[in-house]
Amino acid sequence: MSFQPLFVVFWEKVIESIQNGTFAKLTFAKTIGDTELKNIYVRPVITENDTFKMSCIARYKKEEIESFHSLEDSFAILAPYMNNPFLTALLFTTENDITFKLNKKRVPSIIEQAPTFKNASDVIMEMKEKGII
Repeated sequence: MSFQPLFVVFWEKVIESIQNGTFAKLTFAKTIGDTELKNIYVRPVITENDTFKMSCIARYKKEEIESFHSLEDSFAILAPYMNNPFLTALLFTTENDITFKLNKKRVPSIIEQAPTFKNASDVIMEMKEKGII
């Protein structure tokens, strides 16, 4: 069973949380073995000309590399990291925490739990104020 169709469902929840103004943060974690790449942190940013972008911070053993992408491009860039090297993607929203997980047999699942964060990210709140979302 391929994990990609369920990861698309998970990504739709990411988009929905941004559109609803509930997005707090997104983290790719739990690597397979000891890898150079340890985590990827994703958060929204507003550029100087009020353009919405996603900041993707790849945290390696010895450095961090930040890149900026549109929401659509972020999916294409981040999806290949699932199953190589990450087994988990965690979406934190003000409504709930949503975890996309691959087990040892690479069977995907989505788990929803009570929210960790009470407030959306500062950028999401700023976007609400400016009427961007």
